[in-house]
Amino acid sequence: MKDQDRVELLKRLTDAPGIPGAEEAVWEVMREELSGTAEIISDRLGSLIGRLQGASERPRVMLAGHMDEIGFLVSHVTAEGFLKFQQLGGWWDQVLLAQRVVVKTRKGDVPGIIGSRPPHILPPDDRKKMVEKKDMYIDVGAANEAEARDKLGIRPGDPVVPDSRFQLMANPRLAMAKAWDDRVGCALVVDTLRQLKSLGHPNTVYGVGTVQEEVGLRGARTSVDVVKPDVAFALEVAIAGDTPGVKSEEAAEKLGKGPSILVYDGSMIPNRRLRDLVVDTAETEGIPYQFGMVSGGGTDAGAIHVHAGGVPSLVIGVPCRYIHSHTGIIHLDDYDNAVRLLTAVIRRLDQASTERLTAWGGN
Repeated sequence: MKDQDRVELLKRLTDAPGIPGAEEAVWEVMREELSGTAEIISDRLGSLIGRLQGASERPRVMLAGHMDEIGFLVSHVTAEGFLKFQQLGGWWDQVLLAQRVVVKTRKGDVPGIIGSRPPHILPPDDRKKMVEKKDMYIDVGAANEAEARDKLGIRPGDPVVPDSRFQLMANPRLAMAKAWDDRVGCALVVDTLRQLKSLGHPNTVYGVGTVQEEVGLRGARTSVDVVKPDVAFALEVAIAGDTPGVKSEEAAEKLGKGPSILVYDGSMIPNRRLRDLVVDTAETEGIPYQFGMVSGGGTDAGAIHVHAGGVPSLVIGVPCRYIHSHTGIIHLDDYDNAVRLLTAVIRRLDQASTERLTAWGGN
């Protein structure tokens, strides 16, 4: 893929709004980008499934990147016209204040900002404390509840998304955007299927954009039942630890040093033979890689690997700084090498190599 085309794909996906339960805009971008590459279907929860037939019906390889991003929904409109909100996904209170958001209403987009009591009027001891989400609100400039409801069209349950646009940095190999978690995984699905269609593969690949991962891996549970895979990869961000104050034993991955192979996450212990296949492929192909682990969270692989009789699964991630905030940073080299690695691995997954992943008893 040309640099300009890849940047445009990443921009389209990250700029699209898509909190859990409201992923339609991301679904449409993926459908358009996969048009002419894969047959598109959907499960009844809303996950997109792109089927790419290779030389054989089996094995079935599932690539899962979740379409949803962390966000909020309107829980209550006060008499004064301010919005109280419910978080969707894990937000750290400290990153929220003074951030711009967009409320998606039946009448269109409404801009707003997250606010709280100003520090100038707080007692000295309270100024030192972190403001909790329960004490925050969204200011949309409404004069009262009636104006918010009738003029702006705001209702409880309306989605609220961060307002943060894609941008290349001074070093154009670094990209800032919201929602890298997990639009980078969605982009990897699109790019990898395009590569495989051009190069060929000895299997059938299902590229899936799952829904509602951030609130309990829900789309992974429904889409895996449709795909019924023989092997699976969850495509994710990894936590970059190359910032001040982070120890290497806490997060070893660094931007620009290659995609991350997760040896553990809070929802899954990966198939070791699949891990070894990926590592061996990377070394044979000269693709840089890193190892990582996330003990404090889970991925779609957590739901996929326990489907039916079990699915050998692994997480491959692109290192990202500042995940679960309004803006994160990735290195485009890591993204490109993740595409290379996934393409090379999937081209090795024929029936015999897939069966070896679960050949127990010392075989």
